[in-house]
Amino acid sequence: MNFERIKEKLNILADAAKYDVSCSSSGSKRTNKNKGLGDSSGMGICHTYTEDGRCVSLLKILLTNHCIFDCAYCVTRKSHDIKRAAFKVQEVVDLTINFYRRNYIEGLFLSSGIFKNADYTMERLVAVAKKLREEENFNGYIHLKSIPGASDELMREAGLYADRLSVNIEIPSEKGLKLLAPDKKREDFIKPMQKVKNEIIQYKSEKKLIKSTPIYAPAGQSTQMIIGASGETDAEIMYTSAYFYKQFKMKRVYYSGYIPISYDERLPSIGTEVPMMRENRLYQTDWLLRFYGFDIRELLNKEHPNLETDIDPKLSWALRNLEHFPVDINKADRRMLARIPGIGMRSVHKIIQARRYRKLNWEHLKAIGISMNRAQYFLICDSATFETKDRTAAQLKSLIMGTSGSKWRGAYSNQLNLFGSNAPLTTS
Repeated sequence: MNFERIKEKLNILADAAKYDVSCSSSGSKRTNKNKGLGDSSGMGICHTYTEDGRCVSLLKILLTNHCIFDCAYCVTRKSHDIKRAAFKVQEVVDLTINFYRRNYIEGLFLSSGIFKNADYTMERLVAVAKKLREEENFNGYIHLKSIPGASDELMREAGLYADRLSVNIEIPSEKGLKLLAPDKKREDFIKPMQKVKNEIIQYKSEKKLIKSTPIYAPAGQSTQMIIGASGETDAEIMYTSAYFYKQFKMKRVYYSGYIPISYDERLPSIGTEVPMMRENRLYQTDWLLRFYGFDIRELLNKEHPNLETDIDPKLSWALRNLEHFPVDINKADRRMLARIPGIGMRSVHKIIQARRYRKLNWEHLKAIGISMNRAQYFLICDSATFETKDRTAAQLKSLIMGTSGSKWRGAYSNQLNLFGSNAPLTTS
């Protein structure tokens, strides 16, 4: 083995992989068996997180940064003058095992540019996972990027060896994809998603009858969208996400702010800041859809096509719907409790448990840990003192922002100019 060449490849292909943020390992239950290597339920030290919040280290690389496509937004596009490299299948296997033995990693995140065609590339990704499982008896976490356009047979095989599969939708809208990647077809992204969904359902059904049936892609599938490259509104982005969650049972949709890498006039110019705050608001909205019971139409619609950057989306909704407040904390159901600004789902659970034994007052709510600077204006409790003034949405927003701290303050003040506001962000 030429170690200097392997090191050079690793530097090139690990750097190229950094643009893909969809490497969460949550949901996998694979355990060590037959005295093999690794255990995706035991966890490590950095980079990504499990379902219960533990931190995991992954070897995150591309199989190759050669690509037959010329997508304007992609750093590995064929017209980009960069140094190219490609791993052999056995080289990735050896790297994974050697890194694991040295306790550097606990799993593998493997993506790739497309060389020759989709099946040729996907076949090699699957070969890496298969060798790790069958030849090296590796039981650590494996995340494979599905190649758009890959055959059903390869997608089926991939899910038998990988814990999670994902295919990046890349651009949120079909019009944006046609503008920036005219050689690609939307249906090539959709087909592998549908295949994975169907296989998960089928294998789960078979396992109920035959216990020895393997688990297919135990951590499910995910996707990623590039934000800020093609001009979509927040509504277009989140309606696309809602569709993927419903139609393909996605575990996660990731939002990656576009990093300007090209002088292409179709894209934001070099030097334009990455839309980090917009990305943050999209993740918060995603969270509200998945865990707080919100419908996408409540948060984004024709009247409100974009999220506010200075306040989080739940507070924004509350200020637009003041007729639902104040909420009686001792009587409201779970759904309405979750809609009070400053109250998270853990606090909702604590409130429901605590009020079984007594009526809750301000001191109890502070002990539970709700964000009082926001919540106080939207609820009543077992206390003689509570907010009684009839304030407008604008007045409430000003009051709350005046008492809120934010990790975004100062560091990204110029960023706000990109989205039409000079106000600092508040935390969600």
